[in-house]
Amino acid sequence: CNCFPFVVHCRALIFPLLIRQGKPTPFFTFVLALLFCVYNGYLQGRSLTNYAKYHSGWLKDPRFIAGLIGWLVGMAINIHSDHILRNLRKPGETGYKIPRGGMFEYVSGANFFGEILEWFGFALACCTIESLAFALCTLFILGSRAKQHHQ
Repeated sequence: CNCFPFVVHCRALIFPLLIRQGKPTPFFTFVLALLFCVYNGYLQGRSLTNYAKYHSGWLKDPRFIAGLIGWLVGMAINIHSDHILRNLRKPGETGYKIPRGGMFEYVSGANFFGEILEWFGFALACCTIESLAFALCTLFILGSRAKQHHQ
């Protein structure tokens, strides 16, 4: 099923539980993010189960395979980058540190890059306007955050 990558992307639920300490998230920001995720999950699920039509050989189609590989590579980059970020500081240590290793050697926002790659892979695997819209939203939102982090 093409919705598998979307469902498996539970790192959004797991990552916050793994963080040792950090700045608290404002409640309003949390509510907006929750609403976005619920609506987007509904939109992706509905488009894939009710409207997307795939031929019987779709799982062997080069677009699906390339998209799935993009999603897997993006998720691996994302998870590894999150691991590096979680372990930047020793317990009780504060202050800004520049992450090193993995994709951080090539881009300053490796976690953002991984997430963007993930959802463009998902969009390619699904070939729906809804999945492309989500990938573009991810690009614009995380691209903006990545630019701020880089500066």
